Amino acid sequence: MDDTVKNMAKSKNTRVIPGYHLTLGIVVTMLSVIVLIPLASVFMYSIRISPREFLELITKENVRNAFVTSIGSSFLAAVFNTVFGLIVAWTLVKYEFPGKWLLDGLIELPFALPTAVAGITLSKLYSDSGFFGKALAKAGIHVAYTQTGIVIALIFVGLPFVIRAVQPVLEKMDGQYEEAAFMLGASPKKTFFKVILPELRPALLTGFGLAFARGIGEYGSVIYISGNSAKNHTQVVSYVIMQKLSYIDYASATAIALVMLVISFVLLLFVNIVQMKQSQRTNLL
Repeated sequence: MDDTVKNMAKSKNTRVIPGYHLTLGIVVTMLSVIVLIPLASVFMYSIRISPREFLELITKENVRNAFVTSIGSSFLAAVFNTVFGLIVAWTLVKYEFPGKWLLDGLIELPFALPTAVAGITLSKLYSDSGFFGKALAKAGIHVAYTQTGIVIALIFVGLPFVIRAVQPVLEKMDGQYEEAAFMLGASPKKTFFKVILPELRPALLTGFGLAFARGIGEYGSVIYISGNSAKNHTQVVSYVIMQKLSYIDYASATAIALVMLVISFVLLLFVNIVQMKQSQRTNLL
């Protein structure tokens, strides 16, 4: 009995990959070189700017408008993706149909496709002479080179985040909750909003946060379809940063980048808090 206990304790202390200190050192070094040092350099350069100058740089009219455009368009796209992504994930998990595997694979396309290619394709499709844009233009709706075009581009790049966040939760969800609700006389609508949706809420919030964060920092897919017009408020923050760098205005570019860094950190913190709460809730069940 004692030998069995000792063997069990020994097996628990055995590591598949030996060399804890070596592997930890590699992880810390790689994270420092690839992530921490570049981000710290942005912060260190920004603190050289006086608070007054910093506020002047980020409150210029074109910079302010770019933040409004990026945040507003990203928020609208993330809301649309949350609703539509839930529908797509539900269809892929709950139903069987021909070509399901192909549709499931195509969801990953925005991840693999270069964003510049997506931007060129969307701008061509939604221009006034394009396949979709021509019909919309006849109805008086112009998409390319407007804020509507920016939202469509951000929907394209952000949709997979919501689908892939919701899909695993739907696959693991126990169908007994739905059956119990139906047996107690709940309507399908009430079952969805009172039973299913609360279980999906953390995953939906996670997908929303990731799609929102991706949209704010997006460049390649929006640079062509937006038109980059300061007059029409179609400049996004990432374009303004590139514009400042091309003018060798490193102070303005760094100040804007710091604000973007803070926004991204807050969004990712929100996502991590949601995931942590969901993990705690799952462990309690």
